[in-house]
Amino acid sequence: MNKNNTFEEFLKIIETLRGENGCPWDREQTHTSLKPCVMEEAAELVCAIRIYDQTGNSENMQEELGDLLLQVVMHSQIAQEEGLFTIEDVINTVSEKMIRRHPHVFGSVHAENSDQVLNNWEEIKKAEKEGKSWIESPLREIPPELPSLTRAVKVTKKIHKNYESRRDFKEAAAYLKQLVKRMEALEPEPYDAGLTDTMGELLLTAADICRRYKLAPEQILTDKIEDLIERYEPSDLYIKNT
Repeated sequence: MNKNNTFEEFLKIIETLRGENGCPWDREQTHTSLKPCVMEEAAELVCAIRIYDQTGNSENMQEELGDLLLQVVMHSQIAQEEGLFTIEDVINTVSEKMIRRHPHVFGSVHAENSDQVLNNWEEIKKAEKEGKSWIESPLREIPPELPSLTRAVKVTKKIHKNYESRRDFKEAAAYLKQLVKRMEALEPEPYDAGLTDTMGELLLTAADICRRYKLAPEQILTDKIEDLIERYEPSDLYIKNT
């Protein structure tokens, strides 16, 4: 068990699990059935990064990176069985993309700062997607499977770029005040439609402010939830009692 496995040996392990004499559960999996697993493993990796930031212990992060890699290899193995593509195709595609989208590193384009890098990235990405049949429109290509606050940031960013300028900070803050006054005037009941609409506008406006100042609303809310839990269940007290 102390053997250091290579990437090629890992691929063989997954191929065996999916093979005729492999694991019944692994053999049953499809791209669709594994979708929840991908989302869960990504969330667990983010959690592991938080644990590392708090404790300096990287053991859990190493494990969760492996679990996320497992999802990539499983999907690639299933795709190979379906005659679609292989893990080598996946690696080649992302390698070519990294070279193509970093002309300031691998080409002759000059970029002085990260803003210029991101602008170049978006322009290259836009050119890559021209003529792709699965892309409906700039806004509808943003996956609805994304967490809502994250999706709101991406949608408002593309609206700002492709259609109209979004509110600046002072305008957005003033609109938030209007929404709070609207809430104060309500006498809501459970599942109240008016409160639902107002809260939706409030969350969307907050996400747009985060977009303008390059904040991550999902992470902000996650951190605030952790702060709230810490207020009622201090981690030092919990550790002492376990």
